[in-house]
Formats: sequence, C-alpha cells, structure tokens
Amino acid sequence: MRMSRAFWRTLREAPTGAELASHSLLLRAGFIHPLGAGIFTLLPPGKRAVRKLEDIMREEMDAIGGQEMAMPVINPADVWKETGRWYQIGDEMSRFTDRVGRDMVLAMTHEEVVAQVTRDVVHSYRQLPRLVYHIQTKWRDDPRPRGGLIRVREFTMKDSYSLDAGPEGLDVQYRAHYQAYFNVFRRAGIPVVAVLADVGMMGGSASHEFMYLTPVGEDTLLVCESCGHKANRQVASFRKPEPAEEAPREMEKVATPGVTTIADLAAFLEVPEARTAKAVFLVATLMDGNEERERLVFAVVRGDMELSETKLRNAIGAKELRPATDDEIRAVGVVPGYASPVGLRRTGAEMGHGAGGALVVADDLVTTSPNLVAGANEEGFHLTGVNHGRDWEADRVADVVAADEGYGCPVCGGPMTTSRGVEVGNIFKLGTRYSDAMGCAYLDADGVERPVWMGSYGIGSGRLLACVAEEHHDENGLLWPATMAPWAVHVVSLKGGAEAAESLYGRLRAAGIDTLWDDREESAGVKFNDADLMGMPIRLTVSGRSLEKGGVELKLRREDEREVVPVEAVVEEVGRVIAKLTDEIGATLLEERLEG
Repeated sequence: MRMSRAFWRTLREAPTGAELASHSLLLRAGFIHPLGAGIFTLLPPGKRAVRKLEDIMREEMDAIGGQEMAMPVINPADVWKETGRWYQIGDEMSRFTDRVGRDMVLAMTHEEVVAQVTRDVVHSYRQLPRLVYHIQTKWRDDPRPRGGLIRVREFTMKDSYSLDAGPEGLDVQYRAHYQAYFNVFRRAGIPVVAVLADVGMMGGSASHEFMYLTPVGEDTLLVCESCGHKANRQVASFRKPEPAEEAPREMEKVATPGVTTIADLAAFLEVPEARTAKAVFLVATLMDGNEERERLVFAVVRGDMELSETKLRNAIGAKELRPATDDEIRAVGVVPGYASPVGLRRTGAEMGHGAGGALVVADDLVTTSPNLVAGANEEGFHLTGVNHGRDWEADRVADVVAADEGYGCPVCGGPMTTSRGVEVGNIFKLGTRYSDAMGCAYLDADGVERPVWMGSYGIGSGRLLACVAEEHHDENGLLWPATMAPWAVHVVSLKGGAEAAESLYGRLRAAGIDTLWDDREESAGVKFNDADLMGMPIRLTVSGRSLEKGGVELKLRREDEREVVPVEAVVEEVGRVIAKLTDEIGATLLEERLEG
C-alpha cells in the first residue's frame, strides 16, 4: 500500500471526547472514523487489522472442528418469540416492522437462528456433534456507548455454536472453546483471565468471561491469589461470616431523629453496621406469560454489605430493574429513610401472583443474623431486636449481595482482591434452553427423540482491536504485535532513496510480506511521526544517507536500536525478524485449566 493513495489521514491531536488511549490513538492513526454514538467506520488500516484478528479466530475455530457459515443480521421476530426473548429483552433489542407489517429484529446474537437451522438439518445422533460459527455484524442499542470500540452499538462478532447429543458432549466442546479462546487472545498479544460470569439474557447453566485486565475496564473482578479462583463481581460468591449465636431479644422501637443512613444509624446507636438491616427498593419488570408487569421489590441486606442487582435480578427472574420512586415506596406503607420489612403492607406473597404490594427478598445472611436494627416505617424511629422468621418473613431468600475486596474466597476462604477488566469474549453452556423452546431434537440410537444440547461462544473483533491498542502503545503511538498488525513493514523513503525504496517495496510484496510504503512528499519528521503513530512492527528507512552507509536502516517499533542491512539482504532479514516476533507470541500459548 502506498500512503500517497491512502484513504485515511493521521491527526496530531485526538478529537474531543476520546478519553481512552486506544480510542485516541485509533482515531489519530486513521484506523476508525466516528459516524454516530457507538457507531464507527473502519478505515483501511483498521479493516486490515480486524481481518488479521478474524483470521486468527477462523484458524482456532477450524482447529477444533468449526464450520464457517453466515447468518442474517435481520431476523423475523417469530423465532425470537418462540424462545421468549422477544418479550424478555428490553430496549437494547431494536425491533421494527417490514413493509407488510411483520415484526423484525436486528440480531444481537444468533442462538434462535442456529436452533431453527438445526431443527431442519439435524435429525439423527449420527449428525452430532457439530460446531458452526460465523463472523457477522450485530446491533445492540447500548444506552451508554463509550471508549471508542470498547463499547459500541454496532459491532462485529465471531460467534460459534456447538451442537451435541448430551451434556457430556457439551462439556467437551465448552472445554475446547475455553482453550481456543486463550489461544486467540494470546496470538493477538493481550493477556486475559477467565472468570465465572452471569449467563444473563443468554440463559443456560454456566458461563465464563475472558477479561483483559486494565484500569479502564468497566467490570470489577474478584480474584483469589491463594487458589486462583476468579469471578465477575456481578455473580461472585464469597464465604459469608457466621453470625454469633444470640437468643432473640424483644423488639423495641427507639427514637432516631434525622437518622436516615446506615452509617448515621450505626453511629447514633453505637452498633456495628453489621448489626443493621439495609432496605433497597427497586421496581422489577416481570414476565407473566408474554405480558410484562411491574412489581416493587423490597430487598433486605445486612448494613455492612451492598446489594448486587444482577444477583437480585436472577433470583426473581426479572427482565429489568429500576430504582423505585418515593411515591411507589410510600404506596406500600413504607417511609423512605426508615423502611422496614416489619409490618410491610403487601399483596401476594408469591412472586407472579397478586397486583401491587411488594415482593420482599432477603439476603441469606440477613435471615441468620439475630437482633438486627431496622426501620420502623415511622419518621424518626427504628426497631431493635428484629429477627427474620419471628418479626417478618421474606418471600424469597437468596445470595443477593456483592462480593468485595477482602471477602473470603468461596473455594479456599482466602481473602480476595479486586481488579478492573474489559470483557473480550464469553462462552455459555446453553443446554437445552433453545432446543426445548424451538423443538430442536434428534433421534438417538434407540429411536427415542431427545433435545440437542447447545453452547454459545462469542468474541467481538472491534473490542478486541481496541484492547490490543490499549495494551500495546507508548507516548508516540501504537505498537502492533506482528500477528495482527495491518502491515508487517512500514517503508519510509527519504531524499535520495525513492528509487531504491520502490524497488524494495516491490520485492517485499513479491515475497508475500504486507508492506506499507510512505511515498508521500513530506518531511522526514512527519513520516517518522506517522510511522510511530501507526505502529507497524518493523520500520525500514531508505535514504541517500542509509544507502551511503551500505543499505537500508531497520528499526523495530518497540526498540530504539537501528541497524543498517545491505539492500540485497533486506527481504530475507525482514522475514527472519517477522518469524522471530511471531514465535515470541507463539511461545505464550499454554494449556489452561478450566475452573468451575
């Protein structure tokens, strides 16, 4: 590629609003161009880099038996209605009608389509196992796009789907993807960890997320240094403390004027926050068949802990959660700031029945903690000696609190630490969730009809590109790994070197080496700055001065040292350097142990 013909331009300064290094550098280096919130055009360098990443994905999927296909990004809503996700997914799914009024979907993922094809194609156990994948554009109307390609609305994803005769086969394919994903990320040049994760809208029995650890990540991870256990904070469990045994005391109402927070309450009564009960009010969108209804949720957790909305949503099967308004809270007889489950006015103790009222969900630690302090549902008063089972009863008891720094590991009990990360991939054991819903079955060796067991596995190529840029850059620009750089070599021709550079450019291309040639009529400073900014692994400078010294100046982007290589030996030396850089990355491919 000759830069004099480039359909991109480099920028000295990043546009306003580029808060992450990767976002700024990809804009400045001409890899991406913004179109709208969370919507980007991949310019030629960006497209080449993404294609390299997607080729790595293809190689790893093919290595474990994958067959590439292509599924439509626009789906008829009927298949999403069959599985119920048409009704379960909120505004992140974009719905529309076609010209004759049929409901349609911009696909966020393709479980329904795979199940529909499998239903028509797979009929016998002899056709299993199978693994299919595609690399396709998807749309998710994220309300908070940020960080350039880190969080977008339109994105390209490699998603694969395993089809098996039973859970044992699913386990094998899940394990194969677990290893293949580590291979993909390491070949791309980024370190990742795999953590236990929430299955979310995908459903199923298990999930792992692959996290690139970085301070700019939005996800919080809990990590045990003692045994290696790792989990996303959304679903992380921990060893909860054993409450001291006490005889239930008589419940008493005490005056607490102006005391409306847990911290103030503990200080006022001179008790630890662990001896208090915290009330959190949310409104849940619940499904009643295919109809939505809202219900107030009164979540009760111990005062020294925080509610996990993800755990709560899973515990009650909510489609969405939102904060409750004061009017909604008062409607069930609760006084904000002095809320109590004692004497709460509610209708229908069982979730899914009754209108209005509150659904009371208690963390399991609250139910075993004696003599807590809770609100009295009266302005300026709290209750002491409150005990679950005697003074109030929860509709649901579950683990609904968030793990935090220093909490005990659920595996070994050691203290856990927190890290920040960006999710770059995820894998799910879907089981028969989609097969059952869509009648996706096969006949076993005895002629008995059984459901197909499915797994789903995804990697976003644009987000992965951004994470590689976040990991590999310095104050001058990007430093692409050799495995996924848009071009392996950046040739810079200066005064007196144009003719030799053109000859070298042709020889490199003839040898199959991806080469970018800066043949523009620009100063040496501009060309060197752009070479550093764009970040190709190898820079070759051809000038009258270098030729006088005996050849071409070779410099690795990651190093300061330069060497002059004889013109006739440059192509061979470049090939050797590329092989060395690639082998360094290959040496990082190790077998990984699957946790969970």
